[in-house]
Parts: sequence; C-alpha cells; structure tokens
Amino acid sequence: MKPKLIEQGAEAKIFLSDKIINKERIPKSYRHPQLDKQIRTRRTKSESKILTKALETGANIPKVISTNKFNIEIEYINGDRLSETLNDYDEKKQFKILKQIGKQTAILHNIIHGDLTTSNTILSNKVYIIDFGLGFISTKIEDKAVDLHLIKQALEAKHFQNHEDLFKQFCKGYKWTDSDKIIERLETVEKRGRYKH
Repeated sequence: MKPKLIEQGAEAKIFLSDKIINKERIPKSYRHPQLDKQIRTRRTKSESKILTKALETGANIPKVISTNKFNIEIEYINGDRLSETLNDYDEKKQFKILKQIGKQTAILHNIIHGDLTTSNTILSNKVYIIDFGLGFISTKIEDKAVDLHLIKQALEAKHFQNHEDLFKQFCKGYKWTDSDKIIERLETVEKRGRYKH
C-alpha cells in the first residue's frame, strides 16, 4: 500500500501505510542545513523516547515501531478523533470519555504532553492520547497545571456547549497523589493567561 499523506503541520508530515503512521520531520529552509539536520534528529529521538516512556506508565499510547534520523513509525490507532466527534455523542458518553482522558493524563503525569487537546485524543475501544511532539519529562506542578489548562481551553473552544461540565468530569478522572495541588495551581496559570490579554 502506497503511503498516504493524512496530515501536514509546521514540523512534520504524517503518512499512513498498512496500519502504520510514519511521522517525517520536514527540513526548514531558513535554517543552516547542518543545524537543521541536528535539530530534526534530536527532536525525533526525543519524541520516540517520550513515547516509549509514556507507554511504560501503562497509559493508552500508540506503540513506537521504529525510529531513524527524521522518522518515527508508530502504531496506527483506528478510531474517532475527539475534536471532530465529541459534540456528536450524547452527554453521558461525553462525560465518560472526559473522565477517561482525565484518568489517562493522571497515569502519564510525570510526562507532560505539551499539547493536551481533543485533537490529540482518539476514541477506539478505549481513549488514546497521541502526538507527543511537544512532550517532555517533568515533576513540576506548574508544568502539569499547564497541561490541564490546555485541555480546558480546548473544551472551551471546540466543545463550548457544556465545557464546564466536561472539565469537571476530566477532574473526576484525574485523581492521584498531587492532583488537588495541580488543579489548585491551574487557577494561577489561568489568571496569568488573563492578565496577558
């Protein structure tokens, strides 16, 4: 099967072939060629490492199949991208899904996703979190609160009909040792965001 381009972002092209996702980091013409190669190699290696560590936590993450210089081959998760489908489900199902996203985020949470939105969550037989291109490892409460801020903003923007109730369900699923401190810190993060505008 010929690889099919299914997505193109600023950093990478995403191809699908035989139930495998190939994420190919694209060159940037504004960077010196040697520097560009180093940056793309480093980011590819870093993402592969983060994905592998995320999988070790027991969270629902696609498996890494192989990595080379600028490419990562990842297991394809066949399902609904929640940014596109969440609003179509009945309220009970929406609440159940957000609780699951909260639970998965809690399992992960010494690994910061960096772009935790419904665009990066897929509903298959269970909820998967995908695309760790901006991911990093951190034990800081602040970093975890920023992840929560991102999912909250995504709900407000794309699922505004009942975004407050949806976020409450996320918080119900997001239960672990430090979760209360992180939800508390979220208020500080939000205030800071408001003062910037």
